[in-house]
Amino acid sequence: MRFEHLDLNLLVALDILLEEQNITRAAARLHMTQSATSGVIGRLRTYFEDDLLVQVGRKMMLTPRAKQLQNPVREILLKIQTSITSKPEENIAESKRHFRVMASDYLICVIFAEVIKAANREAPFVTFELVSPNDSPLEMLMHGEIDLMIAPEHYISPQHPSQLLFEEQHVCVVWEGNTSVGQTLTLERYLELGHVAAAFGRNRTPGVDEWLIKQYGCSRRLEIITHDFSTIPSLIMGTERIATMLGRLAALYAKTLPLRLIRPPVELTTMKEFMAWHRSMDSDPMLRWLRAKVVDTIRSLDTPVIL
Repeated sequence: MRFEHLDLNLLVALDILLEEQNITRAAARLHMTQSATSGVIGRLRTYFEDDLLVQVGRKMMLTPRAKQLQNPVREILLKIQTSITSKPEENIAESKRHFRVMASDYLICVIFAEVIKAANREAPFVTFELVSPNDSPLEMLMHGEIDLMIAPEHYISPQHPSQLLFEEQHVCVVWEGNTSVGQTLTLERYLELGHVAAAFGRNRTPGVDEWLIKQYGCSRRLEIITHDFSTIPSLIMGTERIATMLGRLAALYAKTLPLRLIRPPVELTTMKEFMAWHRSMDSDPMLRWLRAKVVDTIRSLDTPVIL
């Protein structure tokens, strides 16, 4: 099919080529030979009167025109997927939809594990893939690589729909046998202790430290930095170290582990967790159903920890 002399079948190839910026990888995803993929590039270059991809050293780079095309092409394909190829209504009980959801291990533990249980009671054939946060979550959302993102406020873009889910306070956590910390904690003592913290991505500074530096000009003595929230409790067990965790996760682990929760020495920043999805998926009936399940599950959970 052609539109304005453009073979619309080439849009899928163009989208993959602009994303991969590598003929070998693009050919593999398109299930084509490299020579056939090179032929597709030639046809696209002829139509757009632009090289689109140029060799710079050992890498292929996008031309300015290609960069302009990248987002509109992806938007068109997502629109086709959601408004034309998808069914307007699905039988939830028989749906075999596969959802890709980006969420941290903290959110999976305190919320999404329960969301999946609730969802499977109504839709036993629906499946999930839980994607760990990376350095470019908005790019994954924009490219349609994830259906839903649950993340803190600073990851949310006004270009896509979002919804505030809940707010969370921080608490301090120590091993029950830790004799160096009493029932209360001063800021001076807090800064003297060895800390365990989680950090993600290229910026390895935990969020609490960014806030402490900004507000008080000080930072914690980090002795252990881990790559997720769930390993923090085991890293303070049997030690004199302390961790600052989000309240719901700390309370969850305190139910089964010998941990003690303490009010932080200062009022730490409140974490706001949002749910976001691509604007082209706003009317998708199954995604609307899943979003409602997330909201209903949060409402049914215990109230946040307040020390």
